[in-house]
Amino acid sequence: MKKMLLTLGFASVFAACSFAQMAAPSASAAPATAPQAAAPVKNPVLTALRTVLPGRQKNTLAAIEAMPADKFAYKPTPDQMSFAHLVIHIAESNNGLCAKIADVSAPKVDELKATDPKDKLLAAARASFDFCTSALANADDSKLGDNVDFGRAQGPRSMGVLFLAGGLADHYGAAAMYLRLNGILPPSAQPKK
Repeated sequence: MKKMLLTLGFASVFAACSFAQMAAPSASAAPATAPQAAAPVKNPVLTALRTVLPGRQKNTLAAIEAMPADKFAYKPTPDQMSFAHLVIHIAESNNGLCAKIADVSAPKVDELKATDPKDKLLAAARASFDFCTSALANADDSKLGDNVDFGRAQGPRSMGVLFLAGGLADHYGAAAMYLRLNGILPPSAQPKK
């Protein structure tokens, strides 16, 4: 229970920071001549999730691409998962959570193994993000109160939104750490071109 509450707390902080960053005016933006009233957003929760997803997808897939194939078996410590297992976890998490959030069937995929080649694991991760984009495209907030079994937890469908948002940040953070431990600068730390 404590772990779930901690995860939800981190996901909430992550979401708040992401939304604040999206809402912050850029330094080059000209001041508005008159304040404009913003129209209410229809389906604000899933709209926010759809807004955050592409950036997380870009960085996570770039991190997977950046890890050399011969380092997919790398583990920071013996008790931690290998980078390959992290990629499998990302694909499975995306497929499972996006299916639950959108109330659609998860895609049928071949079972992945940590010994699978980089290309196969990268393709599975890419397909999972594509599935999320497709599944969430037409989802709306009307079912977020429905009770859903997430496997390790049961609760409103909205918990899946928090799990996914937190997972997207956590998964990229873990991948970035694995890259740094192998002397590779993560995508979000690369100099602007």
